[in-house]
Amino acid sequence: MTNALAPYRRITIKIGSALLVDGATGKLRAAWLASLAADLAALKTQGVSLVIVSSGAIALGRRLLNLDARNLPLEQSQAAASAGQIALSQAWAAALAEHQIVTGQILLTPNITEERRYFLNARTTISTLLGLGAIPIINENDSVATAEIRYGDNDRLSARVATMIEADCLILLSDVDGLYTAPPSKDPNAEHLPFVAAITPEIDAMAGGAASHLSRGGMTTKVEAGKIATQAGTAMIIAKGTEDHPLRALTDGVRHTLFAPAESRAQARKRWIMGHLELLGAIHVDAGAARALLDGKSLLPIGVTRVTGEFGRGDAVAILGPDGREIARGLAGMGREEADLVKGKNSRVVSDLLGIGTRSELIHRDNMVVLMGLEAKV
Repeated sequence: MTNALAPYRRITIKIGSALLVDGATGKLRAAWLASLAADLAALKTQGVSLVIVSSGAIALGRRLLNLDARNLPLEQSQAAASAGQIALSQAWAAALAEHQIVTGQILLTPNITEERRYFLNARTTISTLLGLGAIPIINENDSVATAEIRYGDNDRLSARVATMIEADCLILLSDVDGLYTAPPSKDPNAEHLPFVAAITPEIDAMAGGAASHLSRGGMTTKVEAGKIATQAGTAMIIAKGTEDHPLRALTDGVRHTLFAPAESRAQARKRWIMGHLELLGAIHVDAGAARALLDGKSLLPIGVTRVTGEFGRGDAVAILGPDGREIARGLAGMGREEADLVKGKNSRVVSDLLGIGTRSELIHRDNMVVLMGLEAKV
């Protein structure tokens, strides 16, 4: 049987709470974690660099603090994350120490992957740990994150991490063995898809529709993670992780779904832009501007028909075509008020309005990723 992991030398692996923590007892699934640690050690001996994105802090913290409510208020959720993160880190460190592997803990919040300076610092830390032979264990910093400043789920966090470190592959270990044409629990005729060449609207529909940036869990967020990863040149695998030795199962050819990466790896800056989780506005353009963007041109104010949202210079915005579909995203060269002032006007008028020496592009092509259907033109 085919070894699904053979082509990859740098892998990011996302572990969900349900895999690490027993839902009935709230206790760590220690035997399962030990089996996973053995799998990681085996891959490491083959020269594979590994990064783990691990949930589980809140689930462990609930039991430690005797919090029984099904839905915790924010302050209790943050307290559970704080207590549980220590237990989670200790569990990972102990499991991998059995194989003489050192771990490093990194807690992230969205600003770290969304702001270029923090992004580069985090990438350097992770790369240094990998160079020293350690395995970084990454989680969202739920002890301080609020609903307004969080990733929303570790699927998309893992995709951001994978693209940040230029991983060859992102593995999402789940309670299902991949993507089906419909939810298999609801449709007995649902068919398993072993390979997804590109994430089309049809694939979105199979997963349950497009997710908002705050939705959590399920196949929808996994496919959203796939968009981030594959358009940055990283393959993604969804595989069942509930049984012992889930990575060894992949090397043995167990059933899974592989999402193919884009043919060309995005440039580093554009990879970062493509992965933005929070778009602060939208710029609507006419057909002529849409064609110019597809030809690799910058976005000029003359082709803009409407501006929405509240954004400043350097913020991430979506660019919508005449039919309202997103055709690109980029970093605004002007704030919302300036963009509104100059929309529909030619470059000479822009200079008159904003002053000589003002750049005429609303979004420069170097700060933009153009979405051509399912691929990113970079």
